[in-house]
Amino acid sequence: MTARTGDVLVLFGVTGDLAKKMILPALYRLVARGVLTVPVVGVALTDWDDERLRAHIADCVHAVESEVDADALARLQKSVTLVAGDYADPDTFTRLATAIGPAAFAVHYLAVPPALFGTVADGLAAVGLADRSRLVVEKPFGRDLASARALQARLDAHFPEDRIFRVDHFLGKEPVEDLLVLRFANTLLEPLWSREWVDRVEITMAEDFDVADRGSFYDAVGTVRDVVQNHLLQVMAYLLMDAPLSDAADDQRDAKSRLLKATRALDPAEVVRGRYDGYLDTAGVAPDSTTETFVAVVLHVDDWRWAGVPVQLRAGKCLPETSLEIVVVLKPPPRTLFGASTPNRITLRLQPDAGVTVTLLAKRPGQDDVPVEFPLGADFRQVLGPVHAPYERIFADALAGDPAHFARMDTIEEAWRIVEPILDPGTAPEPYARGTWGPPPPWSTS
Repeated sequence: MTARTGDVLVLFGVTGDLAKKMILPALYRLVARGVLTVPVVGVALTDWDDERLRAHIADCVHAVESEVDADALARLQKSVTLVAGDYADPDTFTRLATAIGPAAFAVHYLAVPPALFGTVADGLAAVGLADRSRLVVEKPFGRDLASARALQARLDAHFPEDRIFRVDHFLGKEPVEDLLVLRFANTLLEPLWSREWVDRVEITMAEDFDVADRGSFYDAVGTVRDVVQNHLLQVMAYLLMDAPLSDAADDQRDAKSRLLKATRALDPAEVVRGRYDGYLDTAGVAPDSTTETFVAVVLHVDDWRWAGVPVQLRAGKCLPETSLEIVVVLKPPPRTLFGASTPNRITLRLQPDAGVTVTLLAKRPGQDDVPVEFPLGADFRQVLGPVHAPYERIFADALAGDPAHFARMDTIEEAWRIVEPILDPGTAPEPYARGTWGPPPPWSTS
């Protein structure tokens, strides 16, 4: 059945930080490309009026765009109206229903704290809006498996599963989507993608900055909840899953689900948690905090394709660089010739500059047969052109009703199951100096 396209976009949290930095600039770009043509209703607890919100939109766009299309900005501003009110106040939703109209199908985007997801869903249902709308919720979806299931039960009371879209903005990143095309559209790569040829897989998400003014938020979350349970397990699923039956959304999500179901829950003995020096001095961080800012883990996928191939994953803040990179290390040849010892590697860079590099060996010029490494690679931006920002894809798909790049509940449950053994361990993480790669990972001594 074809999903209904949204007639109106409702943005809860329109005055918030996420909307300011990511969402409103993305909506401007969609308007400029002719993708966003429906009215936008902003909802927030504020004393602003329509004109103040429209001025805010202009400020947000100019803050991130070097060149602004004045006509596109004006069209976005003209399309926006504001419903100001408390989400716990039934009158807010009565006025929202009036703003939407009696027949329009609305896409409700919840850029609000997860504690308010249920409150908003209840409010929409109370005025009859849940029956003709789609609900789009930001991460995190729960704090653990039990809370994720409890939240799902509350949303299920008003929305069927096919009208609940769970955002993981990594699924809107074009380089992440490229993983599927690279794997399944290239005969050169797909035969190598198994335990027969792969020795190990390395996934690194590094950030060279600290938590800054987000101490209170981060101290309640930590690296495992912030990026591992969601972003990085979704990336791993794309990287390792079997080919879907088709490119249809549910076939792709079925393949991801099977991969995560085959992944063992983490063994605390194969986990290292770290905390950068000075974290406890950050405003909002509890003096006795045990929150990690770095984690390195070994994951195991017990299926026919990947059994015995370790996935070495690490993520953290205050590391030497900001990047997201995957390295697939191939097994060495069956016999060592020419003194070669360095294995071939396939490196997939997802950010900041997406691209692929295959590291091979060739003879060094000279009389002796001495192998040296040389790279074959491409920068996707140079070869393919600029990419769209993740939130542009997220909003375009949410309005169109395409669920392919949103997380399905079964994959969220499996992701929480995988990380559950290392949530809230109650012990202090190992210290590490800013600008280093964190404490020694668990595979460094294996």
